[in-house]
Amino acid sequence: MASKNKLEVGELMQSGYGTESNWVFWAISMTFPAYFLGALYLIAPILGWLVALALVQRCFFEPHRLQAPQSMWANSLLLLWVFGSLGLLVALIVGHAHFDLGLGKTIKSIIGWAKGWALIGVFILIGVFSHIPIRAIVRAACIVGTCALALSPLLIVAYLLGLPGDLYVSPLKAFGGSGPEFFTVILYEIDPGNGNPRWRFFAPWAPAVGFVANLYFICCLYEHDNRWKWLGLTGNALMIVLSASRMGLIVLTLIPCIVFFTGRLSRVSTWLLAIVLTIVFALFHDVILDSADQLITQIKESRTDSTRVRAALNDMAFSRWQTEAYWFGHGVVENGSHFVEFMPIGSHHNWYGLLFVKGLVGLLSFALPFLITGWVLFIGSNLSITAKIAFGHFLVLSCFSLSENIEALAYLTWPAWLMIGIAVRKLSLSNPTQLR
Repeated sequence: MASKNKLEVGELMQSGYGTESNWVFWAISMTFPAYFLGALYLIAPILGWLVALALVQRCFFEPHRLQAPQSMWANSLLLLWVFGSLGLLVALIVGHAHFDLGLGKTIKSIIGWAKGWALIGVFILIGVFSHIPIRAIVRAACIVGTCALALSPLLIVAYLLGLPGDLYVSPLKAFGGSGPEFFTVILYEIDPGNGNPRWRFFAPWAPAVGFVANLYFICCLYEHDNRWKWLGLTGNALMIVLSASRMGLIVLTLIPCIVFFTGRLSRVSTWLLAIVLTIVFALFHDVILDSADQLITQIKESRTDSTRVRAALNDMAFSRWQTEAYWFGHGVVENGSHFVEFMPIGSHHNWYGLLFVKGLVGLLSFALPFLITGWVLFIGSNLSITAKIAFGHFLVLSCFSLSENIEALAYLTWPAWLMIGIAVRKLSLSNPTQLR
């Protein structure tokens, strides 16, 4: 099995970039220049839908260039993602109609769906039907980390010199977006809760860069060139630390370790280590649980205002979903009261946000394909390096779904969804009996 993984990596390292691969490589590599131009929010939707249209055209005129999944489970999984995206669209339309939000808001929300929930499915399909090597994504993630490493001293000095945090809002905001924060170029920000500086780098808010940097960190672990690998790892880890994202730091600590072990479940040494850890936990479970509880309490108390707001937003989203819009949701986000600092209800939790905006139908439309895909990647992580990376991305996405809105950040996390699609294609080409 180990030799099979090495062979796959070797083949990927020798493969060249095709048209779609070049687009993907440069779209990720140019993250910082695109951010300073204010164009980052627009690149992912344009790239995703253009490549999707190119694949549709190829399906009719050059079908021999498409490598469709060769297993029933892969085709079923893709159909589940397609129907899930359509289910979210149905929930959106019904929610707008139920609350009489008007044609203008409905059209605007459909465009938002195309740039969010639908874009997730689009990139998974692109990964399945295109021939993009993971090398394009891995090397680009290292380049982003290297850029962050080079820019971090300048951003820190800007804070120390007292330079203005906000620089400008890009005029490209005229092309749409949920708010000015998606087009604002910023050097640093001050946390209103504790007065400490935080750095967003290229994200609309600081925790979001911790989210994306964790995805790229997983990629950098599998870079072939050690120089690029360590530059990428250091730069992405630095972004996570400077973002002061509590979830980001937890994920950085835990997920790479989990990915390391899940990719070695077929080895006897892994099971021996698991037995040893189980015995240790059985002997010292009181101390371990007490320490974990204290650590969680310290994390929450480090930013008490944020913890309070998040909890209140989740409670409001759940309560209003149950009493006002159980099946199809409210259709749109709503700002909360002064108690939650006028934050959008459900904005700090993907699943509560789905319930509030899309109802139970919307929740199931995303949860079912997402969880089934995660199970497939978990099983396949022993068969493919690509699946191992994709499973790591799935775990990062799962963790941050408890503190972020997945849809709102699809324009930043799209490389992870693309990697998941590539992994599904790789696994579908394997012997189906290996996936049982």
